[in-house]
Amino acid sequence: MQLQLIRHATLLIEYAGMRLLLDPMLNDAGAAPPIQNSPQPRPNPLVPLPCPAEQVLEGVQAVLVTHTHRDHWDDAAIQLVPKDLPLFCQREDQAKMEATHFLNTAPVGGARNWSKICITRTGGQHGTGEIGKAMAPVSGYVLSNENEPTLYITGDTIWCEEVSEAISKYHPDIIVVNAGGARFLQGNPITMTAEDVIQVCRATPNARVIAVHMEAINHCLLTRSDLRHSAIEAGVAVEIPQDGDSIV
Repeated sequence: MQLQLIRHATLLIEYAGMRLLLDPMLNDAGAAPPIQNSPQPRPNPLVPLPCPAEQVLEGVQAVLVTHTHRDHWDDAAIQLVPKDLPLFCQREDQAKMEATHFLNTAPVGGARNWSKICITRTGGQHGTGEIGKAMAPVSGYVLSNENEPTLYITGDTIWCEEVSEAISKYHPDIIVVNAGGARFLQGNPITMTAEDVIQVCRATPNARVIAVHMEAINHCLLTRSDLRHSAIEAGVAVEIPQDGDSIV
């Protein structure tokens, strides 16, 4: 298995002989406005792709979308992702995908088999209180194959009961967490803070935890450097790739 961080939550995943693209955000740097009612109002994305979008899409055999917020599924992705690729998404987003002419939309409500991969949807909490309700629904995914490590992609969530239950149920070998501590001007963070990532590490000390979703969108305030420092202080291991980095 190999993971390559493209930018933010966009990952290329080589798994069980297949090449999957997760949460494509393919816009050029600065092509979209800042997230409304959020800190650090700067045009998004804050940084360019590490390679051309067309290169990201080379050889991709399926797309996984955790939810359709614009930092996970943007206008460039809608335009550039081939319309005939299998596209796995949460049931709530199926009609939206079909309305933009994707021909092979496959909603994941529980577990779904594709090629030699079992794709299982997991839940999460994209924030707390009224903000969390407004941001929902969101999904994560577990990818499993008897010859591969079990991969758990948390999606946009804070540390919560759903994440704890997914770890207990699926015993993942690899966990990709969306960090960044994203937030609005009011309310609590809507993605994992350093403390949340540390909770994941402590809940599953034998898993490799990989943190992404940082330094690319204006309301993500937790930096890679801050997370690395917090993890060292807490005595936990977190892998923090740069854009373009691959992890085998």
